[in-house]
Amino acid sequence: MDDTDLVTTACAGDDAAFAALAGRYRRQLHVHCYRMLGSLEEAEDAVQETLLRAWRGRAGFSVDGRWSYRAWLYRIATNVCLTALARTPRRVLPSQIAPARGPSAAVLPAAELPWLQPYPDALLDELPSGEAGPDAVVLARETIELAFLAAIQLLPPRQRAALILRDVLDWSAKDTAALLDVSVAAANSALQRARAALRRELPAHRTAWSPAAAPSSEERVVLRRYMEAHERADVDAIARLLREDARGMMPPSPTWFDGREAIVSALARSFDPASSLYVGALRFVPTRANSQPAAACYARRRGADGYAALSLDVLCVQDGLIAEIVGFGPELFPRFGLPVTL
Repeated sequence: MDDTDLVTTACAGDDAAFAALAGRYRRQLHVHCYRMLGSLEEAEDAVQETLLRAWRGRAGFSVDGRWSYRAWLYRIATNVCLTALARTPRRVLPSQIAPARGPSAAVLPAAELPWLQPYPDALLDELPSGEAGPDAVVLARETIELAFLAAIQLLPPRQRAALILRDVLDWSAKDTAALLDVSVAAANSALQRARAALRRELPAHRTAWSPAAAPSSEERVVLRRYMEAHERADVDAIARLLREDARGMMPPSPTWFDGREAIVSALARSFDPASSLYVGALRFVPTRANSQPAAACYARRRGADGYAALSLDVLCVQDGLIAEIVGFGPELFPRFGLPVTL
């Protein structure tokens, strides 16, 4: 059955044909919804709602209309996300809500805020990037990195949608305007405002998209040294891996540290036997998140036999040094295929 026949059969109510189409597009819709919402769980809910709406409205799709089936699903998904964003706060990182803490400041307790979540690279690997034709997905690394996700969460929802549709998915101005139900001029205006805001938030090289690639040897070396230094509680070795202007944060705590000195001071306190439950008892498992190197950290409390999930540290590596560390909580370990204990 060719694609046109498959779509026609699905729109006529054939469960198997619809399931085949849903399976083809589910992962790319999930990435799209994640970009819009900044949350793994909310993205999954949005995809489910998208496919439910598509099933219910299947008779309204025409193979002879202006939208391809893939574009039709993206249109539904974008509107689902816009509806969700109208009733939920934007996702954030600590650096977006409070000033940096000084080197001697204590880490603040967890705050109940809608934190930005990381995205497992294992799910990105499921995108149909190796296929030819209109269903191929060309993933630009910069458009899935945490810095980009954090920056676009600052945009109003329709500006966010315009930027993703035009600059990430390469939609035309006409189709973007039709999806957003605005004029082409209004869609272009939203895009220009979004681009200007993004330039203020990101370095210039982070807005020039390049294809995603396998982790570089440099990233692998930095990640290995980062994990080994933590397992040895070697603060000096960690300091040598950091840029002078590195930033460190650990949601759900709103605390973040700006600069190598502040990060190293905080780490030294956490390694102090007098204040830490975990000193000398850390283990790491390498992984990837948002096309960036990441380390799953496990800690053994004093007197315990095993190691329990502690944090998922996502690293931004630039020119062989760590520019940013974002340490997320352990609740997402299962989504990364990571055990909760070692």
